[in-house]
Amino acid sequence: MLRRKLSRRQFVAATALSSAALISAPYVRGAYAAGKLSIGFWDHWVPGANDASKALVKEWAEKEKVDVEIDYVTSQGNKNLVTIAAEAQARSGHDIFAMPTWWCHSNSEQLEPVNDIMGPIVAENGEVNGTVKYLGQLDGKWLGVPACCGSQIKGPCSRIDLMKKHANIDVQEMYPAGSPPKADNWTLDTFLKAAEACQKGGFPFGIGLGETSDSVDTAGAIFQSFGAQLVDAKGNLTVKTDAVRQALDYYKRLIAFLPPDVSAWDDASNNKWLVSGRGALIMNPPSAWAVAKRDAPQVAEQCWTHGFPAGPKGRFAPYLPYFWSIWNFSKNKEAARSLLIHLSKPASIEKLVVASGGYDLPAYEKLTTLKVWQEEGPPKGTLFHYPNPYNHQTLSIAASPAPPKIAQQIYFQATLTKMCLRYYQGEKLETTLTWAEGECEGFMRS
Repeated sequence: MLRRKLSRRQFVAATALSSAALISAPYVRGAYAAGKLSIGFWDHWVPGANDASKALVKEWAEKEKVDVEIDYVTSQGNKNLVTIAAEAQARSGHDIFAMPTWWCHSNSEQLEPVNDIMGPIVAENGEVNGTVKYLGQLDGKWLGVPACCGSQIKGPCSRIDLMKKHANIDVQEMYPAGSPPKADNWTLDTFLKAAEACQKGGFPFGIGLGETSDSVDTAGAIFQSFGAQLVDAKGNLTVKTDAVRQALDYYKRLIAFLPPDVSAWDDASNNKWLVSGRGALIMNPPSAWAVAKRDAPQVAEQCWTHGFPAGPKGRFAPYLPYFWSIWNFSKNKEAARSLLIHLSKPASIEKLVVASGGYDLPAYEKLTTLKVWQEEGPPKGTLFHYPNPYNHQTLSIAASPAPPKIAQQIYFQATLTKMCLRYYQGEKLETTLTWAEGECEGFMRS
């Protein structure tokens, strides 16, 4: 995901020990009939996307006569995570906060269950995918409402011309706009052959092996395609299995066809690789394509976002959801619930997705075919398969299905990419597996 510097209207700076000092900008001033409500939204990468959430909150607040304060908290420098930690410690801050991926579980003891509103929301919008349940529920309790703002799939974004020229693959024919995929032959073996062909043609795939999210997410999807887990859903160590060995062998072959510096890549590196015109494919949401529209239109018009290659155990793609959670120390839980219902209405969700240019992804099965994905371009239809409209692939997150508090450590310690690099750089396979097993044992004890 691209981290580019944009002007920020507001941010929240949190103290390290006992309190959270909030810099808030009152947006709606109502008649106080239903009290006050404060919200910490994620500060969107897409310019202008925040305007849609402001308008929706204003619409609700004027109707409900609630006095609302909104802060847009940037994830640059992990300021949103620092704020979450400070508010949890101080038991004071916003009523509603946007929680990324693992943070509902990290703060589960201080979040208000929202089963009462999730029932009607799901009834209207359709079921949510398994990754949203995995990250948003604990012991049958919903810890937040799935937020489309910031939620994304990190699937392949391919260069139409380079894939056709060097790998003899027509990605538009494989994933036609407006129609189901014709991707039975889009497998990990095909992917590896394409990576080799494009590397020999001078346009390698841009897949990182660093320690940040984009690299870890791709590794997670490929491991899952082999059925490879380091820790299973019951918390048992499963590092030394044939599936993990197969995943590492595959990665060893793939790395040979990637740029030589991928071990040092961060989440901006693959974006820059695509926009520069040097790569035939990256794994990313449409942010790199959006920047290319502005900075390199000749690249953007050749981009096509589509599904992951399938492995022996299926076709998986990284899905990273956000949640809107209510702190259990909120002083206006009733108003918070009402607002989250409003933000989760189909019409509200569509406004948010349109404002993001199709970047944001709802978690609900009935909301994967919005018009915006059919019409975005150039080329027209480039984002049609981005929201997985035909359930063509399983949406997953790296290190699952391990218990989330263990999986989170595997994820943020980049255990998967470290394993791949150690083995590629010459370490014996069993030595790599023993190292990873030791790491996971430590995560399980902490």
